[in-house]
Amino acid sequence: MKPEKRWTIRPVDAQIVNRLSDALNIQPAICRILALRGITDYESARLFFRPELAHLHDPFLMKGMKKAVDRISEATEWHERIMVYGDYDVDGTTSVALLYSFLKKNYDGPLSYYIPHRYREGYGISKQGIDYAHGNGYTLLITLDCGIKSVEMITYAQSLGIDVIVCDHHLPDANIPSAFAILNPKQRDCKYPYKELSGCGIGFKLASALALQWKLPMDSVYQYLDLVASSIAADIVPMDGENRVLAYYGVKKINESPCLAISTLKELGGVMRPLTISDLVFVIGPRVNAAGRMDDARKAVEFFIETDPGKIQALASALHSDNDDRKEVDKSITEEALSILQEDETVATRKSTVLYRPHWHKGVVGIVASRLIDHYYRPTIVLTSANGKATGSARSVSGFNIYEAIHECRDLLDNYGGHFYAAGMTMNEGVVNEFIARFEKIVAATITADQQIPEIEIDAEIPLSLVKPALNNILKQFEPFGPANMKPVFLTRNLYDYQGGSSVVKDLHLRLVAHQKNGAIIEGIGFGIGDKFEIVKEGPFDMVYNLEENEYNGNTKLQVKVIDVRKSPNA
Repeated sequence: MKPEKRWTIRPVDAQIVNRLSDALNIQPAICRILALRGITDYESARLFFRPELAHLHDPFLMKGMKKAVDRISEATEWHERIMVYGDYDVDGTTSVALLYSFLKKNYDGPLSYYIPHRYREGYGISKQGIDYAHGNGYTLLITLDCGIKSVEMITYAQSLGIDVIVCDHHLPDANIPSAFAILNPKQRDCKYPYKELSGCGIGFKLASALALQWKLPMDSVYQYLDLVASSIAADIVPMDGENRVLAYYGVKKINESPCLAISTLKELGGVMRPLTISDLVFVIGPRVNAAGRMDDARKAVEFFIETDPGKIQALASALHSDNDDRKEVDKSITEEALSILQEDETVATRKSTVLYRPHWHKGVVGIVASRLIDHYYRPTIVLTSANGKATGSARSVSGFNIYEAIHECRDLLDNYGGHFYAAGMTMNEGVVNEFIARFEKIVAATITADQQIPEIEIDAEIPLSLVKPALNNILKQFEPFGPANMKPVFLTRNLYDYQGGSSVVKDLHLRLVAHQKNGAIIEGIGFGIGDKFEIVKEGPFDMVYNLEENEYNGNTKLQVKVIDVRKSPNA
């Protein structure tokens, strides 16, 4: 059984809520949600609800940008051989596709791209990649979504006469590479106002700066906003500031004039309605990611830059097939991992989960780690074997910085990198047991009691009578949703099953028909919480939920997506 969740109503300053309600003339529940997102007055609300590309920051505010643009301009003037190098995930492949396509249209000299193979080369700048660049006469290497930790490899590239421009959004270590230029808002002394761009977002800023210097129309860069939105969605970066503007206009482009690649994947995914950020996460992202997980991520870049409809269709089918294979492998490994944990008597007392099996497929270990957290809520690492090394992915729980915990084990690691909630690492197979013990000790010493219980953060408590299309129409203007602007979560108390209409679907899901005594009725679905049916049947119960629209046979109906239910305290 999945762990019980704690419900937390997010605190907010009531004065700000009242001030917003007066200024905007909308109901307090909406103003509460705005205040929780840092929107405190009319002007910030206007910027939130009406994002504009004009709100984007000057790319030359980023440290290293002028130096990078001048070096690329010099390379194009002298017809140097330029290589665009990127990571093998969605963020990396969209980054490479964006910058390569932009340069290809504005530079007629020798230009290529390179994606390291996940299994043969691993994450980051590889020696094989540098040797390939050197052997083919490339003198400028532009890295995207990687490079900030590749100190030795960049030194090696420079020794071969290759200048390297690093475009990366990962957190730098104290020792940064001696690259020709580094574009990373998180580096020390960088005055760029927004720090949370995706890797593709930084590639977009570089292309924007080049367009300004080369006196090109900004539409020459804006045409790639669909790629930027895809990277923002897949890399789970905060949906605020510039990311919100970029994602908003990227989704707009996808639904009005998408690139051939994304429109083909949309068709293949069977999505007939306009796409949302959620679709980019669950429909587009997995298919693009599957190329690097199951085969070769170059396929994903080829897909994005191809213009021939026939070739696009063939590449899309290949990605779709890779994703089907990924699902099968993911399911098999998850079942095996859960079986291992169920038989492990130490699981109950551990604060972390670290599993290592040499035969597991490297391409899905991060997905498996996320699935294990659904059952055993704790920081989780899943390791496998590749090229004689133990390698894997880490996923965390709310509030716990897994990157810092892994950093504390750095003396045992050959390589590591990542973010607050997700990371990757490589180590010698002989130190795996020592790593497991050390990681457990660090987690046990630093994780708090609250971080060990799944949390549902609630934006507002409302009566069921407020759940109407008018409320949902306002909430739709909060899109695109993502970290820092999640889909609003509501709490309604003292509900009852309506005329026995609620039921369990497929022994797993909860179909809900509920009402309050004031007469308001709502229908909804709760995926994976069919075990809560008795609570609903007995009533009264409290419910945490999102609002969503259910489209069927051309009709649209407002319903709730139930996240959790519990017996009302006064029952």
